[in-house]
Amino acid sequence: MNTNRKPVAVVIGATSKWQSDGRNTHLIHGRSLDDSDLPVGVRWGVGGAIAQKFAKEGFLTVLTTRTSSNAVALEAAIHEQGGESMIVELDLASRDSITNAFARIREEAGDPDVLVYNAGYLEGRDLPPEQELLEHVPFEILETAQHISVSGPFLVAQEVLPAMRERGEGSFLISNNSSSLRGRKRYTGQSLYYPRVMMRTLAQTLTEEYSEYGVHVANVVIDGTIDSPGTRAMPRAQQHPELLINPVSIADAFYYLHTQDKSCWTHELQLTPYAAKPSF
Repeated sequence: MNTNRKPVAVVIGATSKWQSDGRNTHLIHGRSLDDSDLPVGVRWGVGGAIAQKFAKEGFLTVLTTRTSSNAVALEAAIHEQGGESMIVELDLASRDSITNAFARIREEAGDPDVLVYNAGYLEGRDLPPEQELLEHVPFEILETAQHISVSGPFLVAQEVLPAMRERGEGSFLISNNSSSLRGRKRYTGQSLYYPRVMMRTLAQTLTEEYSEYGVHVANVVIDGTIDSPGTRAMPRAQQHPELLINPVSIADAFYYLHTQDKSCWTHELQLTPYAAKPSF
């Protein structure tokens, strides 16, 4: 497919659970939303904005999602902008799915030049107030959180880092949140983010292991609510729009990391709205 030998950017989690018909949108609002009046860069959250950014910069952008239909509208938007992309189904809870997905990516697109791990989950959000404490959290919720936050990036790293190491270049960038900075209590309406600390630890470990081979690893702490159809429609966001983070600007930050000079790499970047106090 990559007949023009374009550089390859793989976005794990290219579509958002907060997009107009996303799982969180349905959970919070009880229905799909009309996103026709929203800027195209906002409609699919961080993953969609990153995919559009790299496609505009001349990359063949691989959109991974559990179900290909989730990314059809995003792919169409990229093509309308003159970019090139392909959709690959990938389930982070299945090692076979990860292996098969990357076998297809290598065959049809080539080895990735940049990998953005942007996977999210909503498990835990529907627990009621009386089940905030760990003793009430079903183990299945923790299992899902671990699949996305720990085993998923571990297995994906094993798929892409060897080729990057051999070439002496490449970027492995992780999209994380403020719960990765330290252990935090889970409040009502939040996903179970305990394992995000391990995701940050993995980024730190991979930095120590692979930087000397020319591979840029970074953990990006997105410290706030990301603008998207589902989040923009929430009362708090409508009352305080200054607290929403523009996903297009987040995408610019990821592209900046990938294009940094090797003499001056950033390995952790925290993005916080001006109106909010940074988490620590």
